[in-house]
Amino acid sequence: MKRIILSLGIFGCLMGVVNGRDLGQWDAVNPEVREWYQALMQPDVPNASCCGEADAYWADEIHVKDGKTYVTITDDRPDEPRSRPHIEIGTEIEIPTNKLKWDKSNPTGHGIVFLSRNRYVFCYVQPGGV
Repeated sequence: MKRIILSLGIFGCLMGVVNGRDLGQWDAVNPEVREWYQALMQPDVPNASCCGEADAYWADEIHVKDGKTYVTITDDRPDEPRSRPHIEIGTEIEIPTNKLKWDKSNPTGHGIVFLSRNRYVFCYVQPGGV
C-alpha cells in the first residue's frame, strides 16, 4: 500500500502544471490568435494549458477507426521557428477521448493537435466553430 501511495505521489509531482513554451513564436501572430492559444485549457485538466504554438501541429483530417479517434498531421510549416520536433505530414496520431476539445471556437482555420516532445496528446481542437 505504501508503494502505491508513494507511486501516486511521485506521479502527481511529475504531472504538475504544464506551461507552454514561449520561444518568441508569438512575435508575428495575430493578437486574437495569440490570445486564443494562450487561453486554451485541457478538457480533462481544466487548470492546465493545452500548451502553445510551439507544441501545436495542424491536423486537418480527423477520423474514427475501431471506435478510436485519429487525426492526420497536415502541418507543412517549418519546425525550426517553433523549436518543435518534426512530424511527417500524413502521420496518424490517436486522440484519447478525454483530449478532444469541442468547447472553444478555433480562429486558425485548422484542426490543431497539441503534443509533447514524446507525442503525448495535450488537446485536439477541431477547425472552425463560433
